[in-house]
Amino acid sequence: MFVADIRIKLKKGVADPEGKNTRKALELLGFPEVAEVKTSKVFSVHLNSPDEASAKAQVEKICLALLANPVINEYSYDIREA
Repeated sequence: MFVADIRIKLKKGVADPEGKNTRKALELLGFPEVAEVKTSKVFSVHLNSPDEASAKAQVEKICLALLANPVINEYSYDIREA
């Protein structure tokens, strides 16, 4: 079994209103040194793949089919044996 930790983030230039609101809230809470906040999502996917190459192929398909919108998102992942 393999575990893929998949990170989905917005591409450069895509608006991140959640990140901007979080930065603004941090400033109001007394953290004026925070210059920018960017949001991302992390998914931990457990795969019953026979080998790492098969696991990578499945993760690519999962990202493109559901987790990442290629117009606005970038993704990266790490795969390890469970």
